[in-house]
Amino acid sequence: MSSVLNIKTPAVDDLKTGVADAVREQLAKHLSVVLAETYILTVKSHLYHWNVVGPLFKSIHDLTENHYENLFAATDELAERIRALGHRAPVNVDEGKLNLTISLPSGGLPDAHDMVQDLVRSHEMIAAEMRDMATYAGDHSDVVTEDLLTGRIAFHEKAAWMLRALIAE
Repeated sequence: MSSVLNIKTPAVDDLKTGVADAVREQLAKHLSVVLAETYILTVKSHLYHWNVVGPLFKSIHDLTENHYENLFAATDELAERIRALGHRAPVNVDEGKLNLTISLPSGGLPDAHDMVQDLVRSHEMIAAEMRDMATYAGDHSDVVTEDLLTGRIAFHEKAAWMLRALIAE
């Protein structure tokens, strides 16, 4: 059996976790997308952290630092879960292969308000993707992946709420 990115994964068929092979493969594929998007959001949050200017500087600077530190730690958790499911974590964050919905800013950096709106959209998109995956995992007896995703959803929803509050009129 090959992994998400067509890399031979030894002993996948020997896993006896109580989660069906096809379910583990589906979850590994979707977790690979979320992992790549989490990396992109980490980098985006860091770029905005460094480059924000204006009256909201301190608030955005501090909040994005908290976010990118949390996101970076989450990449390890997500990659380790993919490995525990018997697949390899992605080795190339190629947007074309993984169909990512989140991207880095193009054409220069936006102003502070647009940075925050972009981050809100990114956190909401990842939370929505994870919600569907968590439901799938729970419906197929993978409570570990469901729990991991539930925790990540809580982080992303709180991050989106806090960012929205920064730019509320």
